[in-house]
Amino acid sequence: MKKISLVYISLSGNTESFVTRLKAYLLEQYENIEVEKIHIKDLVKEGEDFFEMTNPYVAFLPTYLEGGNGVDNGDVEILTTPVGDFIAYGDNASKCFGVVGSGNRNFNNQYCLTAKQYSQRFGFPVLADLRCVVCWETSRRLLGLLQNFTN
Repeated sequence: MKKISLVYISLSGNTESFVTRLKAYLLEQYENIEVEKIHIKDLVKEGEDFFEMTNPYVAFLPTYLEGGNGVDNGDVEILTTPVGDFIAYGDNASKCFGVVGSGNRNFNNQYCLTAKQYSQRFGFPVLADLRCVVCWETSRRLLGLLQNFTN
């Protein structure tokens, strides 16, 4: 049985909702797959130590940045830094299949900037950028990429 983990942080509930629906979809579509959700916010809140992943995973990262325009300023991540700490822990970066960013296109250059920064920092791809994480239809590209993993 293949196992994939969905590592994420959700502050407003939108990413949590998306990851929950994605897990249900994957379990419904594929036999012989185990899907684990790891909510980084819960680990931090409960004071649990980070741990090394033993299987591949996808990271989901909403965009929260300081104010600015994302070019001259406003490119500093806030609120979601524990995800980066988890990925950097031990050998976790090597097990990351890629990152899925979400954000609001109204913020122009800041749109999914944190996911792009993680891609550069850790050397894995941005698998998808979700304009509206609560819109299931926007995830078609991501589902295609995950289908390659599950086969």
